[in-house]
Amino acid sequence: MKIKKPFLIAEIGINHNGDVELAKKLIQTAKNAGFDSVKFQKRTIEIVYSKEILDQKRESPWGTTQREQKEGLEFGYDQYLEIDKYCKELNIEWFASAWDVESLKFLDQFECKYQKIASAMIVDLNFLKE
Repeated sequence: MKIKKPFLIAEIGINHNGDVELAKKLIQTAKNAGFDSVKFQKRTIEIVYSKEILDQKRESPWGTTQREQKEGLEFGYDQYLEIDKYCKELNIEWFASAWDVESLKFLDQFECKYQKIASAMIVDLNFLKE
């Protein structure tokens, strides 16, 4: 019996630090290492985090609050469009785990072949129904 090659997914998450060029390097590294896909994370920070948490102090390269740090790590439409194009050029799949319904709907426009339910969302029935 021949064993099939497993489908390998490289977790990028937010390790791109909000930098599309770094994301591309991570994608290229995953492709070179034989991965079939890369996975990102997508959050609408105003939905996922409370105002109290977002207003907390936090020093980071993006500013002095949790909000500024989290905004600095999130990609928007233009960045994901560039990732989508780059992955197609390299012939590697990409997708992202959505942390809220708005992010899930945002990701739908890219027609990714796969979706991953964020661990934090496995208990949210409204999210699962979407």
